[in-house]
Amino acid sequence: MEKLVKRKRRLGDRYDGYRVRVKDPLFDVIPHIMRSRLDSQVFFEEQIDISGLRDFILENRKTIPNLSLYHLFVAALVRTIVERPRLNRFVSGRKIYARNYIRASLAVKKGRDIDAEEAIVMPEFTHTDTLADVARKFNEEVFEAKKQDDTNGNKTDILVFFVNLLPGFLKRFLVWTVRTLDAIGMMPKVINRASPFHSSVFVTNVGSIGLNSIYHHLYEFGTTSIFLAIGKKEVVRELQSDGTVSSKNVIRARFVLDERICDGYYFASSIKVFKYYMKRPELLLEPPKFISEDY
Repeated sequence: MEKLVKRKRRLGDRYDGYRVRVKDPLFDVIPHIMRSRLDSQVFFEEQIDISGLRDFILENRKTIPNLSLYHLFVAALVRTIVERPRLNRFVSGRKIYARNYIRASLAVKKGRDIDAEEAIVMPEFTHTDTLADVARKFNEEVFEAKKQDDTNGNKTDILVFFVNLLPGFLKRFLVWTVRTLDAIGMMPKVINRASPFHSSVFVTNVGSIGLNSIYHHLYEFGTTSIFLAIGKKEVVRELQSDGTVSSKNVIRARFVLDERICDGYYFASSIKVFKYYMKRPELLLEPPKFISEDY
């Protein structure tokens, strides 16, 4: 397996990403034409066949505690980013950067009650993580989030708590200051580590509350360029060539992407990679055979 070479920071790089210098010249102009993330959103929907995943999950729970379908989605995303690193780019200050870490922001409920608080967990992954690594890191973050209360919250909760102590005009000034510093790569690292809006991908599992998938907008604040919403399980029927009708279990996955980071063909081929790993999850049990690097 190829190893990822640590790059030296050069003029124009940020602590959270490297300036993308080798690219189509058009991409130097696009951030000036489409100046906001909301102006640059593209939408993809895919049906993910999960018919064979139940047996895979039950079989591997012996070695991967509490393995779930959610873990498979996240692990397939991480592996896709490893093989398609341009997905981990972001636009800030109208410049394109290659993020130098892989982090997922995941929304989880602290309980099953309708009034239970929602927490955001932000596990970070390495390029060599397997399904077992992803599940372990995810479960550790969720466990910590669910046992914490208002006086002992995670990094995000603590940051929000202190911001809420400020009067409205100071909140506006603080957010403006942070956004300005972020645009020039000078935002304090402590905010980056606590912010769910500075992740490689934001994931929400609306299927866990019985909803169909949704197209969730990207956040203008921060640097997250991908949002994935996972819907509830469905049964679809397909007409076969011999005239018979077959049924399969699927989940609709809806992606919202910032089209400024790479072209549409790259997005489309990356989603095929994601679907491939969802179809063959046994490949996620081993580290990737190769690691691609963005430039």
